[in-house]
Amino acid sequence: MRRIASLAALLLASAAQADEIWISNEKDNTLSVIDTATLEVTRTIPTGERPRGIAFSHDHSRLYICASDSDAVQVMDPVSGEILFDLPSGEDPEQFVLHPDDRHLWIANEDDAVTTVVDVETRRVVAQVDVGIEPEGMAVSPDGATVVTTSETTNMAHWIDTATQQIYANTLVESRPRHAEFVKHGTELWVSSEIGGSITVFDTATRAEKARITFAIPDIHADRIQPVGFELTADESLAFVALGPANHVAVVNAETYEVEDYILVGRRVWHMAFDGDKSRLFTTNGISGDVTVIDVARRKALKTIKVGRYPWGAAFRPTP
Repeated sequence: MRRIASLAALLLASAAQADEIWISNEKDNTLSVIDTATLEVTRTIPTGERPRGIAFSHDHSRLYICASDSDAVQVMDPVSGEILFDLPSGEDPEQFVLHPDDRHLWIANEDDAVTTVVDVETRRVVAQVDVGIEPEGMAVSPDGATVVTTSETTNMAHWIDTATQQIYANTLVESRPRHAEFVKHGTELWVSSEIGGSITVFDTATRAEKARITFAIPDIHADRIQPVGFELTADESLAFVALGPANHVAVVNAETYEVEDYILVGRRVWHMAFDGDKSRLFTTNGISGDVTVIDVARRKALKTIKVGRYPWGAAFRPTP
């Protein structure tokens, strides 16, 4: 009996300490919190209007939420679920990136064609950088020296010096760039183009195009293959790419830039987040209102988790 009781206590302790995946539901104005051990939604938390991009502070003590239709970035205590305060953000914040200094948020303001820089400690706007039309994607280099904003209508990646807060280069990409990431210790920048149906890979030293990744799925029209969010494995050998209304995630060899596999998920897959050890990937499927859990090693969908309407963003949170 003692052994059984001890085992039960251990299981309860493990469950209490399970990590979480946080999902923003843009039509419901809520967040869904998924327990990574049980793969169930444990909390649904109200937010401002149309939450989209979400990201945690580096110590995971605060959650930043792009409440797009509230024209604010909200700051939440993830333990209590309480909105602590709103940060100024400019109009229609879509995505943002937190600088390695853990203090400055760089925010894409789609309606204003600017990138806004907010000091999260003083809660003040410290700069606004004019960029192209309909900015959305945001990325910051590992050393914090460069931020990139992508503009959907101008079809450009804008390279911004974070010290001077000035654009120092603009590079063309294919139609409607949506997401950007610095990868391979900052030596490459990847930019997805939704309507162009591709990912452009840049050499960050020269800003020259290094490769272009394209996709083709049998029996799915090319117009429906629209790459948006993507994530790389811990060793950065593979990239998983959300293909929007194609309802698949592509598996790309990040060295050869060749597509190795496609995984069927929910309808209109948008963004994604890994769990703590990057063994599972959680995708937001907007139209079907759910999250697909992918086994990374097996490249197979494990489970579908129902969340709110139009899930959009995803972020991982370890729990103490």
